[in-house]
Amino acid sequence: MARNVWRRLQLSRGPSASRLTAGGRTLSPEILDELPATDPRAIRSRRDLQRVNRVMGSCGILSRALRRAWAAAPQHGPVRILELGAGDGSLALRIAKQLATRWHGVELTLLDRQALTGEAMGTAFAHLGWTLRPLIVDVLEWARAPTQQHLAGRWDIVLVNLFLHHFEEHDLRELLAAVAARCDAFVACEPRRSLPGLLGSRLLPALGVSTDTLHDAIVSVGAGFRDAELSRLWPAGGPHWKLQERPAGPFSHLFVATRGDTA
Repeated sequence: MARNVWRRLQLSRGPSASRLTAGGRTLSPEILDELPATDPRAIRSRRDLQRVNRVMGSCGILSRALRRAWAAAPQHGPVRILELGAGDGSLALRIAKQLATRWHGVELTLLDRQALTGEAMGTAFAHLGWTLRPLIVDVLEWARAPTQQHLAGRWDIVLVNLFLHHFEEHDLRELLAAVAARCDAFVACEPRRSLPGLLGSRLLPALGVSTDTLHDAIVSVGAGFRDAELSRLWPAGGPHWKLQERPAGPFSHLFVATRGDTA
């Protein structure tokens, strides 16, 4: 059985095991990024992503990281959170349900270039006592916005899930610099570029995901992170930041930055 799985890994399209363990990131286009929001394939892929996030344990990883990050940040009333590349908000809602018993009156901004959050999602957050604010804009436009514009507001925490791996290094540096200038804590959960991640992506058909989702999962692993790759891209200078970067769960890579001068 193990030999058959290994053979499938070697013959399948996508990053090779040797490339993952010895080489750098490899970015390839993801199908979901190119589909209109209302395309049936995109709708199915977004449903698939909910299952993928459950398998990866993303909600638990991010909820625990958010609690620790906020414990190290200034305590000054209701939390303001921004999620970048938030999609339809389904993962944010699951996280909110984990945190709502202690985090009251949270103002949550969900940034995405497509309008994917509807009235029902806003109602679901309202039932938890949270306020939802959709922000429809490309994330690099947000990053490049002059400080006097409303796009360049401040948040207590900025959050991302399975998002940073879409960007080349120069865009990542620009994005992370904007994040550092606009928050007190940053939490990112990304694909881990590893053999277990590659194996896990290849086995996703067992969950009944589409071929589009399978393709995107495989290339996501090749574009993922390991070791201290995000720490090296975090802006140097300015306030002291405490950085933590490590594997999380079997398939994920966690990066957390908190302002050391506010702890």
